[in-house]
Amino acid sequence: MDGIDFRFMDFKEIVENLTITDNSPSIPEVIDRLFKDIENINRESMAEIEDAQIEEMAVNLWNWAVTRRIGLFMSEEQTVKLCHVACKLVCMCEVSVASEQALRRQILMNMRTGKGWVDVGNALIADEFFQAAMAGLEQLYVKLVQRSYSEDHLIMQKTAVENDLFKVLSYQAESAVAQGDFQRASTCALRCKDMLMRLPKMTGYLHVLCYNFGVETHKHNKYQESSFWLSQSYDIGKMDMNSVGPEMLAKVLRLLATAYLDWDDREYYEKALSAIILANKAHLNPAGLFLKMRILLKGETPNEELLEAVMEILHFDMPLDFCLNIVKLLMDHERESVGFYFLKTICEHFKSSENIGKAVLFHIDMLLQRKEELLAKEKIEEIIVGHQTGSQLTTELVGWLQNILWNKAARSFEVQNYADALQWYYYSLTFYGFGQLDLDLAKLQRNMASCYLHLKQLDKAKEAVMEAERWDPTNVFTQFYMFKIAVLESNSDRALQAITTLESLLTAKKPEDNDLLEDRGSHTMLLNLAAQFALENGQAIPAGKALEYLAQHSEDPQQVLTALKCLFRLVLPQVNQTPGSENKKKEMGRLLACLNTALLTLAQAFDGESSTLDSRANEAHWFRKIAWNLAVQSDKDPVTMREFFMLSYELSQFCPSDQVILIAQKTCLLMAAAVDLEQGRKAATTFEQTKLLNRALEQTQKCKDIWNLLKQTGDFSQDPCETLLLLYEFEVKAKMKDPSLDSFLESVWELPHLESKTFETIALLALETPAYYPSIALKALKKALLLHKKKESIDVLKYSKCMHILINLSVPDGTSSAELCPMEEVWGYFEDVLSLISHTEGYPEIEILWLMTKSWNTGILMFNRSKYVSAEKWCGLALRFLHHLGSLKGNYETQMNALYSELMEVLDKKKGSLFNEE
Repeated sequence: MDGIDFRFMDFKEIVENLTITDNSPSIPEVIDRLFKDIENINRESMAEIEDAQIEEMAVNLWNWAVTRRIGLFMSEEQTVKLCHVACKLVCMCEVSVASEQALRRQILMNMRTGKGWVDVGNALIADEFFQAAMAGLEQLYVKLVQRSYSEDHLIMQKTAVENDLFKVLSYQAESAVAQGDFQRASTCALRCKDMLMRLPKMTGYLHVLCYNFGVETHKHNKYQESSFWLSQSYDIGKMDMNSVGPEMLAKVLRLLATAYLDWDDREYYEKALSAIILANKAHLNPAGLFLKMRILLKGETPNEELLEAVMEILHFDMPLDFCLNIVKLLMDHERESVGFYFLKTICEHFKSSENIGKAVLFHIDMLLQRKEELLAKEKIEEIIVGHQTGSQLTTELVGWLQNILWNKAARSFEVQNYADALQWYYYSLTFYGFGQLDLDLAKLQRNMASCYLHLKQLDKAKEAVMEAERWDPTNVFTQFYMFKIAVLESNSDRALQAITTLESLLTAKKPEDNDLLEDRGSHTMLLNLAAQFALENGQAIPAGKALEYLAQHSEDPQQVLTALKCLFRLVLPQVNQTPGSENKKKEMGRLLACLNTALLTLAQAFDGESSTLDSRANEAHWFRKIAWNLAVQSDKDPVTMREFFMLSYELSQFCPSDQVILIAQKTCLLMAAAVDLEQGRKAATTFEQTKLLNRALEQTQKCKDIWNLLKQTGDFSQDPCETLLLLYEFEVKAKMKDPSLDSFLESVWELPHLESKTFETIALLALETPAYYPSIALKALKKALLLHKKKESIDVLKYSKCMHILINLSVPDGTSSAELCPMEEVWGYFEDVLSLISHTEGYPEIEILWLMTKSWNTGILMFNRSKYVSAEKWCGLALRFLHHLGSLKGNYETQMNALYSELMEVLDKKKGSLFNEE
């Protein structure tokens, strides 16, 4: 029947189909629907159905709910909902004409449905069914009286009705208690109590019910109600001693005494005491004796009476553990005199017991808690003597004693009484036999070492730590104390070794763990303490390493940043004094890693709140300045310098973008790009060069964006940033043979503010390998010369260098093929130089000599090409430059004139060939 679809059925069909269903996933949904619909169904809405059919349908549903619950894994609430529906259905039938059997069925169903609702925690609904059951019982009673039964039969029937009435009243009491209605609950319960004379078999049930009410109300601190219920339970229980034994009565009385005690009112003290005395008379129990002692202590009973009460406990042969608990109770209530007297009595009473050691140790513990240390030491020394002479404590008791000793030592340590702490640790040490070494002994040695360190007894501390290391070398605390001792000895190497070992143990997958190290925060705590200790003792190198590890492993962002700032303050002065380039490079690498850690921490650890963002900006300012300064100090190592500049840039991105930050970002990116370009020029492989050039281009693009923002904040007309960006971008595009180079240059040629130096640089870059763009170089040089000429005062040195490059590029030495420029254009360059030399002083003589030589060689080249007129022209130009030589003129004048004369003779002989020149 799993395939039944209940969705489109009416109420009657659902009930009928449900009662023939073994199982279906939709049953919970169907139950909820029936429960909801029954509230809107009455007899009129089911007028077409006869009473007998409704009653049959209700009974079938009831039986199905009761019998199928376990098999279908239905909850109690689902079951009671179906009973609720069945009960409502059966009650729709005409009661006045119903048979006694039908009426009894209605009463039973109402009773059980109501009890079901109480059990699932819905007492309000339950009351409705209990009221219906009561009404049904009244009707049944009337029917029974009206019927002509025999007297005996009538009595039997009345008894049955009264039995059901008792149950309904008890259920109503249970419902009232659940609703906190004490008045109604007590009324119902007392009515039940009055009926016990006629229903003696219900005595045990009502006794337990009242006890349960007492327990429940006591849980909710309703002591007055609890005492009422427990009193009733006790009274009812006494009515039938055969069904309620003395143990149960004593249990009720103990809880009643507890309720009076918890009521915390002086007037109930006597009642509590009376109740517990009755309980102990009814059935002696350790719990009763203990509770009596609690009551006596609460009542401020004189010591003499207390002493009588505790001696009574020994008379009852209570076990040792119970007696010791009584002692502890007395001590907790500051009745030391009675407690210690009783404790001595216990020790004497149990002296032949194998557990006597437990009493002795308890005595020691109590003495120490009461600061009776001399007496405690006497007893400990007695135990030590016994332990050494064969009267040894059990392993369990030795553990307890060790715990007592260690706790006392720890308390002394906390108040800085280190000598006293050592004495208790010495006591503990005596219980470790020869060869009996374990991790607890290593821990003991570490604790002793800590005391020695505080007492400035370094040698003894070192001895204790070495002993601890011998047996537990992988313990982080062992290494921590080794670190502290090395620091105190100013042994930096040993301290570094210890802190390195400590760090490796802390970061291992399964560190040798003590109770303290169950979380990562405890790991960093040790590193923090190590750094602090080294700093306090002036050991900068170990402190720096501890701070470095702390920054690596801490999950607290602020702690990481604080550790790094402290580390930089320690290390930076040392870096400047570090001998040897390799050592300095190593330290720079270390600082680089630390700055990366700071960057990651700033990037990950802050939320969007303004206060934390301000804090992050302040931290970022500090670290970016450090990165900047380190970059400046790394001028001899360009690669490292670049890394520091880039870190400074990345850190600055967490700062507000004001003018200062934008200038710093611009400079960082320019410097980084410059280094990448320089490294690209030296790259050994094309792949490496391409990588470096691409990186430089990326930084250039970022810098452009920053430069555009920066220009909006002020006048930066004197800043060379834009020119440098142009040159960097040109170099990258040229060396990478970027197809967009020409379009890029088109915009460059039109820029109005570029200086001659910029064009000269473009020319040089255009000729650097692997790029070679002579046409671009020529154009750039021409623009440079044009700018030189436009100046009011020409810088002849710069002009001469620029002209040298231009002429050399236009007419390279040894050129035998067509030149890059027409010779007429080249001739114009020489004429321009001559004109400048004629009107300006200071033109470098060596450049004039070079021009003379260049023009002479060009003339010879023309001669060899049979271009005699051009040859005469260029050689004559050389003589014009000769005229402007200074001190060098005498060295060349005679030779040049002679050569020129010879050339002219040759030219005269070849006059007939002149017309051969094109």
